[in-house]
This record gives sequence, structure tokens and C-alpha cells, in this order.
Amino acid sequence: MKRDILIIGGGPVGLSCAYYLLRSGRKVTIVDSNEIGKGSGSGNAGHIVPSHIIPLAAPGVVTSALKWMLDPSHSPFGMKVSLSPSYLAWLWQFVSACSQGSVERGIKPLYELGQLSADNFARIIAEEKFDCAYQQKGLLFLYKTEKAFHDGQHEGEFMLKHGIPVSVYDKAKVHEIEPAALDEVIGGVHFTGDAHLDPAAFLRLLRERVRAMGAELVENASVTGFSSADGKVRVVRTRAGEFEAEQVILAAGAWSPFVVRDLKINIPIQPARGYSLTMSATMAMPRHALILGERRVAVTPMGARLRFTGRLEIGNYSMEPNPVWIRRIENSAREYLQLDETLDVKETWAGLRPVTPSGVPMIGFAPNYKNLILATGHAMLGLSLAPGTGQLVAELANGQTPHITTQTIHGVQSNSTTVHPSLRG
Repeated sequence: MKRDILIIGGGPVGLSCAYYLLRSGRKVTIVDSNEIGKGSGSGNAGHIVPSHIIPLAAPGVVTSALKWMLDPSHSPFGMKVSLSPSYLAWLWQFVSACSQGSVERGIKPLYELGQLSADNFARIIAEEKFDCAYQQKGLLFLYKTEKAFHDGQHEGEFMLKHGIPVSVYDKAKVHEIEPAALDEVIGGVHFTGDAHLDPAAFLRLLRERVRAMGAELVENASVTGFSSADGKVRVVRTRAGEFEAEQVILAAGAWSPFVVRDLKINIPIQPARGYSLTMSATMAMPRHALILGERRVAVTPMGARLRFTGRLEIGNYSMEPNPVWIRRIENSAREYLQLDETLDVKETWAGLRPVTPSGVPMIGFAPNYKNLILATGHAMLGLSLAPGTGQLVAELANGQTPHITTQTIHGVQSNSTTVHPSLRG
């Protein structure tokens, strides 16, 4: 049986694509190598951050990464040592992209996609009545040193010039609005337009909603190959059988390069492993979603639970939580927050983020395939940018002019079938 639309990947992006395609009247099948809605998107920080408009590849990132790696006990960054040609090529492209020009090209698409996604989150949660600990309280950065606080203020001023609402707090004010902070915290920068939620709850509810809307969900169906002809993907072969579809959406996150390797599409993505630990609510629960500035650890209150998230390890495909880093993330949180002497940890997690060299996601038609749309490469913002991506993909699949026409989002320009040059070859 030939299907209408087949989505490869059932994470935040794949489910969001399904939601908007179903709303437009399309029929959707989702295939995933594991359980739909329970992959890398479920254990992340749950931050919805339209404030994150600076791409990962930016001036000074390489220097900062090298400094962090010299302090392995607390470094928020790590890199796998590998001589793989694809890995080395990605590193070269990433270093080349760490420029002011790259930042300037990336700000507009990340801003527009972030704003669209934040609006869509609010709309979906309200209309569908999702109970997922959603709070629109902003994202508060906490700082312990004058230098880090100064740098945070400078970044806040930069964001403000680009339309991001920002408030800067001195020590008294930051402790007034966030009593869970320790006395060592000297100031904060508050991105007031951000929000947070429980990602696992949101994805579970979205999964059930798209199922109720008529989506066919096929789990444990890893892709094993393709058949193509006349510039179209004709058959997608999986461990659960073969699927024919009019259109195919690739939303497989960090696994995207492996999924489409038979199609000879160059997708320059590397995995970036991150960690989280989730515990029962503490005595002094934080009121806000937080970033602990110097340690780069994210903190998320989720109703009766609290989550810490951190670390970025480039090039590592393992999803096994490293207990050493779980402990270090907890220790980092204890430097900023009033925490119980013993935490009631319910879950530890490791997940993969798909990182492009530029830090900008790939959304658009694949080269040489008229019916294959890419929706991948969102780095640490897969959840945050998912609803906007879903809307754009639905518009592309339906031959409409996308809501966002910024050309620097890879491939999203009117109904063009072109993509970012890094995909060619």
C-alpha cells in the first residue's frame, strides 16, 4: 500500500511535522528505530528558548572549548578523538564557521524559527489542553563571578538589540525573584520571553494526539535502505517492512547521516551527547528555569520533579549515561542552589543532539530527490525549534510558501528544492 507521507523519526521534530501535516489534511505514517516520543528529546532540559539566536559556531567558541578541555573536572564541553574522514571534515567546517559572518547569517533564521516555535508551543498546549508543566517564566542565568556576570550582561545587550526581551538583575533582585539561589550568586540575566516544560510529558501527549488524528505509528522500525528512481525516493526499507510514500520526511536527528547513506546525500552532522538527572522536588525548589552561568548547567522545575542538564560531547554516539558526569553536574548545581543533602534521583539520562558545522538546522528539500524533505540538525534546540519546523515542513510538503523564507535556513526559501551547499556532493 502506498502511503501519503512517511516521516522517519519520532522525536520532537518528527512528531511536530506529523501534527502540522495532519492538521493540513495529509495522511501520515511515522517510523522510528525505537519507541516514538521516547528518544533523545525526552530527557533534555525542556527549555523553550527563542532567546537562543546565536549559532553554536561563533567567534571564540574554539578557544573557549580548548580552555574548558584543560579543566576536565568541570568542562561543559568534550570531543571524541577520531580520525574518521567525515568527523575531520566536520571539524574543519565547524572551525571555519566560527566567524562573525556565520553568526550574522544564522541570527535571522534562528530568531524567526525560535519565535514561530514559541508561539506554536503556546498555541498547541492551550488548544490541545496538554498538561506538561508548561511555564512562561523566562530563562534566568545565574552568575557567581564579576567577569561571567559582565559577559552575560554584554550578551544580554546584544540580544536586546535583536529584539529579545532581557532584564539584568543585581544581587538583591536576583535573590528576590529566585530564593533558591545561594548567597554566592551575585547577579542574573533574565530572558523573559522564554519558557519551559516537561519534555517527556509533552512528547507523550503529542504522540497520542497525532495517533488520535489518524497517524500510523510504527516502532522498532530502523531504516535499512531505500529504492529510488526518477529523482524520487520510491521505497523505504525498514526492519518492520517496506514503505512506499508520496513524500518522505527525514527527522532522524543525530542518526540522519546513517539513515540516508544509501542515497549518497552528504549530511554534515555530528552527535553531541548530553546528560541529565531528574529528581523529586527539593525543599527549596527553583521558581524559574535556570542556566548556571559559569558551569553551563541547565535547571528545570517540572512540577513535582526537578531536572539538571549539562555537558556537550561532540562525536560520541553512545547513549549510556556516564556516572562521573552525572555526579559533576549535580556538584555544579550545588555551587549555585540550595539543595537537599541527599537528592531523590529518579532518572539519569544521556541523549544525542544533531549538530551541523554552522549550528543552523537543515530544513528543506534534499538534493536530487524531489520528494524528500530534510528536517534535522537542530543541535541543542531540537525540542525548542520543533513546532516551528513542523509548520515549515508541512508548508513545503503542501507546495505552499513557507512561513519563514530566510534562505539561510538550509533549503527553506519559497518552494525551492535547493539546499545549503554543504549538502551537495
